[in-house]
Amino acid sequence: MNALAATNRNFKLAARLLGLDSKLEKSLLIPFREIKVECTIPKDDGTLASFVGFRVQHDNARGPMKGGIRYHPEVDPDEVNALAQLMTWKTAVANIPYGGAKGGIGCDPGELSISELERLTRVFTQKIHDLIGVHTDVPAPDMGTNPQTMAWILDEYSKFHGYSPAVVTGKPTDLGGSLGRDAATGRGVLFATEALLHEHGKSIAGQRFVIQGFGNVGSWAAQLISENGGKVVAASDITGAVKNSKGLDIPSLLKHVKENRGVKGFHGGDPIDPSSILVEDCDILIPAALGGVINRENANDIKAKFIIEAANHPTDPEADEILAKKGVVILPDIFANSGGVTVSYFEWVQNIQGFMWDEEKVNHELKTYMTKGFKDVKAMCKTHNCDLRMGAFTLGVNRVARATVLRGWEA
Repeated sequence: MNALAATNRNFKLAARLLGLDSKLEKSLLIPFREIKVECTIPKDDGTLASFVGFRVQHDNARGPMKGGIRYHPEVDPDEVNALAQLMTWKTAVANIPYGGAKGGIGCDPGELSISELERLTRVFTQKIHDLIGVHTDVPAPDMGTNPQTMAWILDEYSKFHGYSPAVVTGKPTDLGGSLGRDAATGRGVLFATEALLHEHGKSIAGQRFVIQGFGNVGSWAAQLISENGGKVVAASDITGAVKNSKGLDIPSLLKHVKENRGVKGFHGGDPIDPSSILVEDCDILIPAALGGVINRENANDIKAKFIIEAANHPTDPEADEILAKKGVVILPDIFANSGGVTVSYFEWVQNIQGFMWDEEKVNHELKTYMTKGFKDVKAMCKTHNCDLRMGAFTLGVNRVARATVLRGWEA
């Protein structure tokens, strides 16, 4: 089941639990606007190249739309639609005043020079500048984009609209980016895990973790978990996987990954087949890489008691059912990885106020939001007698539905 089908399925289950009117249900699913633009740039060798850029703006009932911009060769419209919709529910679960969006450009950033990427980003911004904005749609980095990409968008947008740092988040700190943004999703994963374990009378200390994916989110989660006394017994990325039942030395592993651009070859543990990482023996499994990695093929072999979804849509619905029967507790992506968008919101707030916070305040506020978010999800689980995924979906969908009705938008 692809990401869009799975997201629609979860939405429909939540709508049924909430008893939503069928017209309202239909209107909540339809995107507000889908934009597709041609971006033609001169390459460094003087030839012209054309790329397709797009933006799906899903819903703005609760505030400006929010979501990443990805540069990737295979940008699938269905997936972008699913991710835009997911952002609508995710921002509602986090209780921040945004709707959902997603976008990007179909290109391979690895095959473009820095100056070609800059030209492409600026042309894309020229095409969509009147469709994004501080109070309309606020983009952020995603796969294949970074703070520098956001800096180019900010500069190009500002040529049309005057200096507007709040038009994008995930910016370099020198241009109004927030402290703590880099670690935010990983730190949110830590706070979410703490809240879940607390509910079960446990803490991070002494638990054994397996982390699939050692990019920004996975590596920060590993660092923060080990600082809090958790044992990371296995980790993997695109290059390979490594395990050590006594616990990996995370500072050494981080250093190794930085120097060798990957986990492969780390001497503080035994190399294992990356495809077996999800079924390694542990208490808590954190998929922090791609979607759809936990499926009916491997769900029966998973040994973890808890799964924290740091990636988007890592567990497909068939695996969900298998794991539920085994009594595995899954903390869903729309809550577990919302630390990033929450600190993006803090960045936007700081830019609008023109007043920047210190990192301690950012992290303190993030913990407050994540802890409250977990309580809200649990309350919905109780009301509707459902698992955490449906608790989160009903919470998000209900908040968006209520805003839609209050604004008089229901069909």
